[in-house]
Amino acid sequence: MPTEIKMPQLGESVHEGTIGKWLKRPGDAVAKYEPLVEVITDKVNVEMPSPFAGVLRQILVEEGATVVVGTAIAVIEEQGGGAARAAAPGIAQPSSPAAPPATGDGGRPRAPVPPETRPPAPRLTPLVRRLVEEHRLSPDELASIPGSGEGGRITKDDVLRHIETQRASPRPSAAAAASPSATRAPSPGGDRQAPVQAAPAAGDELHRFSPVRRAIAERMAQSKREIPHAYGTIEVDLTVLARHREAYKATWQAREGVNVSLTAFLVRAAARALRAYPMVNATFTPEGILYKHAIHFGVGVAIPDGLIVPVIKHADQKGVVGLAAEIAQLAARARDGKLTLDDVSGGTFTLTNPGVFGSITSLPIINYPQAAILAADAIVRRPVVVGEGIAIRDVMHLGLAFDHRVFDGAVAMRFLNHIKQQLEGFAPAGESPEF
Repeated sequence: MPTEIKMPQLGESVHEGTIGKWLKRPGDAVAKYEPLVEVITDKVNVEMPSPFAGVLRQILVEEGATVVVGTAIAVIEEQGGGAARAAAPGIAQPSSPAAPPATGDGGRPRAPVPPETRPPAPRLTPLVRRLVEEHRLSPDELASIPGSGEGGRITKDDVLRHIETQRASPRPSAAAAASPSATRAPSPGGDRQAPVQAAPAAGDELHRFSPVRRAIAERMAQSKREIPHAYGTIEVDLTVLARHREAYKATWQAREGVNVSLTAFLVRAAARALRAYPMVNATFTPEGILYKHAIHFGVGVAIPDGLIVPVIKHADQKGVVGLAAEIAQLAARARDGKLTLDDVSGGTFTLTNPGVFGSITSLPIINYPQAAILAADAIVRRPVVVGEGIAIRDVMHLGLAFDHRVFDGAVAMRFLNHIKQQLEGFAPAGESPEF
């Protein structure tokens, strides 16, 4: 029988997904768990597997389109089912009475009422509603935006297209110019000509957002807008650990079959600190602070289009070698675009490593809706006071950005010092990388 495949929930607070690329075409056989489509959302470009075996009969959402979670994106004829229903023209329509289509395929209006009396925010997702509020779109202006989503739903791309068009061709009306109120600052929902950007100069080029880059921009803006960021930085002397690793990394590589990176040591220390300070492994909710029991550690990986954050599940239960192997595997899959949905979901805390690019002090943005993010900067050799003398040491800055609603600076610095004490207290045990 024909069964709809729906846009999955790709993470907390993720309401939409973009179809990157269909990996199967109508008529192709699909095995259970075989990659079916690439889905892009919030730093993520993952292959969605088919939940069952069958034949792909219909693609309902084309490449590049963005739809809300739960939207039917394709129809698969399960093995043993009939093909008649798969080709039915109404198969794309939601069957649940809770989500009736808002318009017909021909662009018919939602209801036989004129646009000026249309509700101000018809069937908007939280993401679209935020865009409308940020750009102060009036109800009339919102009603004039044609929806390209399922059933005529207005998507974020529809809103962004409208805003871009308005900015590209500002047309203040004669009535507005003649009105005494034209000199006043625009009110919410009113004239939005004030923030119009200057026209590009000769030689300037506009590079359109890719789906990944747009998702990163939206989530970073959401994090800074909704989370009151505070920061703490600490200096860590990595001399003993760094030199021991340098002396034994070839031996470890030969014995363990993996490069035991300093990042693995850092994740191990931070995971222990999260267990000691569980409020750092939490998230803010309107009802209170939600403490996460599992420690699922996200590690940022740079890719050509931005940054992606694969997740090490139960990181506190793994040793340095196991963490090093998993970090290497996830990073390789991220750069090859082979991450699965599970690889990028469920993160409770994040590490970003700008030090590999030479940064010595960082102020990262929290990976919403987590409570904190740790930044590891470059290890630099410099003179340091040791006892009554001066020595050349390998020093690194660790920076923590944290949600000040969840915990305060005292907790942040204790958390950082917990990591510092572990890294500086590393006691080499022969050729073992563990600590």
